[in-house]
Order: sequence, then structure tokens, then C-alpha cells
Amino acid sequence: MTNEKTFSEINEKIKKGKAVVLTADEMSDFVDDHGEDKAFEEVDVVTTATFGAMCSSGAFLNFGHADPPIRMGRVYLNDVLAYSGIAAVDAYIGATEESEILADEYGGAHVIEDLIKGKKVHLRASAKGTDCYPRKEIDTYISLEDLNQAYLFNPRNCYQNYWVAVNSSNKIIYTYMGPLYANYGNASYSSAGQLSPLLNDPYYQTIGIGTRIFLGGAQGYISWEGTQHNPSRERTKNGIPVGGAGTIAVIGDLKEMNSNYIRAASVTNYGVSLYVGIGIPIPILNKEMVKRTAIRDRDIDVTVIDYAGGSRDNPSLGRVNYEELRSGEIKLPNGKIVTTAPLSSLNKARLIASELKDWISKGDFLLEEPVQKLSNTRKFKPIEMKKEGALINDK
Repeated sequence: MTNEKTFSEINEKIKKGKAVVLTADEMSDFVDDHGEDKAFEEVDVVTTATFGAMCSSGAFLNFGHADPPIRMGRVYLNDVLAYSGIAAVDAYIGATEESEILADEYGGAHVIEDLIKGKKVHLRASAKGTDCYPRKEIDTYISLEDLNQAYLFNPRNCYQNYWVAVNSSNKIIYTYMGPLYANYGNASYSSAGQLSPLLNDPYYQTIGIGTRIFLGGAQGYISWEGTQHNPSRERTKNGIPVGGAGTIAVIGDLKEMNSNYIRAASVTNYGVSLYVGIGIPIPILNKEMVKRTAIRDRDIDVTVIDYAGGSRDNPSLGRVNYEELRSGEIKLPNGKIVTTAPLSSLNKARLIASELKDWISKGDFLLEEPVQKLSNTRKFKPIEMKKEGALINDK
């Protein structure tokens, strides 16, 4: 046997129903029991997955033309503003946009979930009117099947090893990581750990632009590196970044998705977000990928950040690993014992990894070799402030 496999060789085995597919959890056990050489010889694909809040998400929708037609200027879906600064009847509904009536109890994420569930959604649009688009208003109801195109396009998903959040202040604070209780009352984290896609391929050797993925219960694709992609983050000896690093942009057909894997969320006193289920297959092309996909929670360090200051550069309180996080409590370097809880769902991630494994094993899902790799050198730049703006506590 050679020391390398190819995507096409593995796809031929998938088509014949002979590919050996394991979830990332199963791969770790297999390598422990049989060693890396046996794993390379026998395993073809490892499935990874995550299910968590991914605010940088949304959907492009095309409504079709009315008669007489309208060039939509302001578009509302269930009283949630959708961006319409594109073509006449196209709009982008962002997941975090909040309802003008219900505020953070309902938002763009809920519109997306309602569409997937087959519910009718109230469409209101206004326009200035032109000679070729004389209509100035429209008020109707639409469903997913009424739309010509409806596809999820998420600019930043699947963050590679996001921070653990705690709060050292003497009051509760409300964040995108959920409520953080005073005096280190809790620690919130959001990663599937050893099951997480970009932690099983930390240098993006098999995951790239064009990779076919499980997205919201359908087959989707990685369309580009995600916004804030930051592969230059400090890494441990095993190549794992110690905080938020790589990200991916993803795309997929909303009409094929399942609301079990796309769920809206209202984060208390923060806002709206969208829980997205993503599964990514990793082909075992060589022994390095065996080693990468056999990683354990105890091998993945992540940095604990104190969110109390509300600063871009909140202070680091040291590192813990995911085995410690999943134990229910961690001990910080300052001696504090802090209760931990995940913002993401490990059970749902395991379900997605298992479902993707079934798809591949049955020949319903083939691997797609990336047409371009994700950057390993991009650096993330902060915005330069020209003048100070108002803050939440300013009067």
C-alpha cells in the first residue's frame, strides 16, 4: 500500500459501498485500539460535526415579479428588515436582524426557521417606483415553495476553537456567549471539541473552497474562507490554535434543509442568533490525517477570557482543555473553581456526524476535492478608530 490515498480513490470505494467511514469520536478509539498504521490502512473517511450559534448567517431570497412589477426598496419579512440593495426582487435576510415589533424575541433567524418549516411569512415591501417598475407597495404572504431561489449563505461559520467566557465583575453581564454570572459564576464555551471540523484538520489540508458538506440537513458547500478567518493565531505543539482562528463561509439550498439542524435562538438580553448544524468529511489521505483526526478533548487547549471589561482585548486568564470543560468545572490560575456549560450541543453534533457517516456509507454523498485551499497566513486586523463613539452606559 502507498503512503497516500486520493479523493478519487476514496470516492470509488464510496460508490462501491466499500469505504470505511468513522466519526471523529470513533476514530480516536480506533487509533487507540489498533494504532495509526492500521487506521491508515483501513479507514477512508472521518466525519466531523458541530451544532452551535453562528450569528454570521443569513439567506438570499428571490420573490419573483408581481404585475405590474416592483423594484423593492424596503423589505420586511414578519416585520424583520431584509437587505434589498441588490436586484429588484432579491433580498438577504440576516439571522441577527431583530423584529421591529417583537425586538429580540423574534428575528431573521426565526424567519429562516419558519420558512424551512413551511410556514407562511408576511412580506411587505415599498419602493420609489420607476417607469419599468411602477408598483410602489406590496403586501402579501410567501412560503418557501413560492420562492424561486432560497439559499443559506453564511459568511462566517464553524469557528476554530472559540474562547471560553467568564466574568470577574460583581454584576451579571449579557453576551453572545449567554449570561455570564458575577464573580466567575460560570464559564461558557462553544465547540464540539474533538468532533469539531476545523480541529480535526487544523491546517486546512483537506477542507477548502468547494468542499461538499452537511449543512442544515442538506448537502452544501464551503464557498470561501469565512470572515475574520485568522489562521495566524498562536498554536500549540499539535497545531491547534489556542483561540478563535479559522472560519468558513458556507452555502446550501434552504429548500432541502431540515429545521432539526437550523434553529433560531433568542439570547437573553443580547439578541437573535441562528443555530447551524454543519458536518464535514475528512478523507484519510495520509498518516498525518490519521494523527489529526485521532485528537482527543484532552489534547485541545483553549484560552479562557474575562469578558467583564467589554473590551476588544479582554484579558486572558490562562488555558484549559475540553476534557476539563466537559467535566463540569474548571480551575482557573487564580484558584477559582468555575462551573462550565456549553453553548453548543454535543449531542446534536454527534447526531450530525453519524448521519453524514450514513450518507457516505450508502454512497449518497461523495467527497469533493477543494478547488482552492483556505489561507494559512491571513492576519486579522482590527478597525482603526478615528473618533470615539457612544457606549451602552453613556448618558
